[in-house]
This record gives sequence, structure tokens and C-alpha cells, in this order.
Amino acid sequence: MTYTTELVTDDTVFAALAPDWARLYRRCSAATPFQSHAWLHSWWLSYGRRGRLRVLVVRDHGDLVAAAPLMRVHRPVPSLVPLGGAISDYGDVLLDDERGEEAVAALTEGLAAAARTALVDLREVRPGGAAERLYDHWPGPRRRVGDSLCLELPAVPMDELVARLPSAKAQQRVRAKLRKLTSLGVERHVVEPDEVDKALRRLLELHQLQWQGRKVTSEHLRSRFRDHLVRSVGPMVAEGDAVVTEFRLDDDVVAVDLTLLSRRMTGGYLYGAHPCLRERKADVAVMLLDACTGHARGTLSLLRGNEPYKHHWKPEPVANQRLLLARRRTAPLLAAALCDVAARRHGKEVLRRWRERGGGGGS
Repeated sequence: MTYTTELVTDDTVFAALAPDWARLYRRCSAATPFQSHAWLHSWWLSYGRRGRLRVLVVRDHGDLVAAAPLMRVHRPVPSLVPLGGAISDYGDVLLDDERGEEAVAALTEGLAAAARTALVDLREVRPGGAAERLYDHWPGPRRRVGDSLCLELPAVPMDELVARLPSAKAQQRVRAKLRKLTSLGVERHVVEPDEVDKALRRLLELHQLQWQGRKVTSEHLRSRFRDHLVRSVGPMVAEGDAVVTEFRLDDDVVAVDLTLLSRRMTGGYLYGAHPCLRERKADVAVMLLDACTGHARGTLSLLRGNEPYKHHWKPEPVANQRLLLARRRTAPLLAAALCDVAARRHGKEVLRRWRERGGGGGS
């Protein structure tokens, strides 16, 4: 056996892994854009905390054949968790498709040693993710529980998505909305790598404007998120892992969309749209989906979230997984994590029922 493992805890060493990481990323068909080096390293620069980095890499005669991009946290229990945090819709490890079970075994053994007194808590693993192979090889206590719900569509042209709608009337409405966009003169422009920074800043400006006066994800308004997005997406566009699209009306950029790409998945990540589009009766959701289908491959993911507007397209609900891995001596941490999961689910259910009763005000 020629495999060697190394635990990377220095961010400069992590940065230097970029070329090798890119080659491994291309050889792992299950990888999503959230496992690209550009995304993960940029996220660490914006969100990482000194002393917490734990990136396990496995090599065979110098070739990178597996990697687990993780960091150590202390709450709710001491754990190794994926890099990427809450702004990443999928977490996973990377495994070379052409390597056999020995590479999986090497990653598993290295991760068990790296965990020491911590639980391994792999959040938001997409079904079919490489981490499932790691889970199957894990020698100690383990549990698989459900995580966030994602909604997915087939990666087909817009005409075929429209044909999936449940009634002829619904199909006619969407076709009318597409004609409306054409009559307004909305034009699409795919942004070149050297224009990405400017386009993303415009996206965030429009995103803030469209949500003005309404509840918005506060993280999207913070400078650390802006810095991460600007820093990561340019290289991803250059590598074919992302597409930034501007929508222009009367020569003004009125919307910008960021779509992330991998071999098996296309995901609409974030957009910003000027309120003038809605004022002119342009359906922004139809406009964005129409543009996204032009790049779609594998699965067209609407990513995390169960918002009602997504269901208009009859997507398939697909639940991410949370893979919890312990050693014999850290089994109590696994039990504690499962109790935390159960408590949070119970709290959400109580809140849901309270809201259904009108927020406690009675009927």
C-alpha cells in the first residue's frame, strides 16, 4: 500500500494545494461546486478561525487521490465539520473515481486518527456523495440522519420544463411570461472572467435593493460574504465551475444571476434584480430559470429551501444527509449530537404548529 496521509492545519499550505486539488476535483464525479478549492479556500479566508483548520489529504506517490476539507468546532460538541458553513448548500469529501477501496480505507483511517477526541459531523451530504463511501467504511459507531431539503429538476431545455407543468393553462401562462420578457427587450449577457468582480458587486447591490423593507438573509449583506463571493467566483468562472449572467434593459444592468456548475449538478445560487422588472410585469423567476437551463447538466438544483414559488415547477424533493461518525471512546458525543438533532426537530415542529394556530392568537 503506497497511500500516505497528511493533516493540513496551515492556511498557506491549504492555499498551495490548489493545482492538485483541482485535478482531484475533476476526477470526483460526485463533487459539487462547494468542494472546489476556489470556494473552500476563499470561505476559509472569510470565515475561518485560527487554529481550527483540519484538511486531511491522501496521496499515492505524490498524486492527491482523496481529501476531506474540515475544521474543528467546539459546539454543540467537539466535532470536525466541513468547510463551507451555512452559505454552502452541499458538504462532502473528495475521492478519485478511478481509485478503489484502498483509497477510501486510507481516508477513513486518516480521518479516524485526525478526529482523536472529536466527533466527525458531515453536514449537507447530497445523496450519492463521496462521503457515503467513507460512511460505509467507518469502523466505529455511526449514524445517518436527514438534513436540509433540496428541490431538483431535470436538466432539460426550458420548453421541456414548461411541458412538465400540471395543466395547459399553467403552461400557457409561462409561455406568455417568456414572450413578455422578449417584448420588453430584456437581453442576457454571460460575463467574462475579467468582468466577474464588477458584476458580482452589482448583483449584491441589486440583491439588497430587491429585499429592501423585507426579511433578507443578513449574511448576504455583510462584507465578509461579499469578499468571499468576489474572491472565489472569478476563478470558478475561469474553470467552468460557475456562470455569471447579466440581464440588461435599455442598456442598464437590471439583474445579475450566479449559477454554480459541476459534472452532475447545476445550481442557481444567488441573484439580484431591480424592482423595475416587477413594475414592468417581468417574471424574474421565469427569466432566471430560462437562463439557467441553457447551462444545465445532470440535475438542475434549486438548492436548499422549500419555498412555495419553487413548487410551481413540480420539482423532486431530495433530502441531504448528515453523517455522524465516532470512535469507540467518542460514542457519547454521537449520542449527545443525536439528542441535539431530536431537540431541534421537536422545537421546529412546535413552532410550526404554533404558527398554524395563528401565532397563539386563536382562531
